[in-house]
Amino acid sequence: MKRLLLGMLLIAGCFAAPAFADPPDHYPFVSYGEGLRLAQQQNKPIFLYFGRYGCGWCAKTNKESFSDPDIHRLYTQHYVLVYVDAESGKRLKLPSGERITEADLGARFNAFATPLFVFLDPQGKEIVKIPGFKTIQDFKDFDRYVNGGYYKTQTLLQFLGGKSS
Repeated sequence: MKRLLLGMLLIAGCFAAPAFADPPDHYPFVSYGEGLRLAQQQNKPIFLYFGRYGCGWCAKTNKESFSDPDIHRLYTQHYVLVYVDAESGKRLKLPSGERITEADLGARFNAFATPLFVFLDPQGKEIVKIPGFKTIQDFKDFDRYVNGGYYKTQTLLQFLGGKSS
């Protein structure tokens, strides 16, 4: 009987345990306002990652894709990294002076499902928005698209359709 009860508690604990989805470890993610400032200062695009507490797909992306050393190197070199909790009440200040919450910013970017990845130019203008879990190869392709400037002449789908192996 004790063994059955213990087994039931362990199973219940597995379902009750939330999947944490903080930004990936060992990446220099900053706040949105700081990211906009740094992007203009460094003339780098922004990689904006919308996650949220309990997002299993965010945790999977962090574990399987952002643990790759090539992704770490490419993204820390080529982008100002910004992480926003799409459901957070944490307040932030936009360059305009407007004060909103991270959840408000998530709503403005339609980050109703996470993860959501948004690439912005150094002035904060949206380049491309990409929802859902992505593989290491996906992130390498996105880097080539944005960092290579292909977004200026074609959509992401056109770029990916014409990529060579």
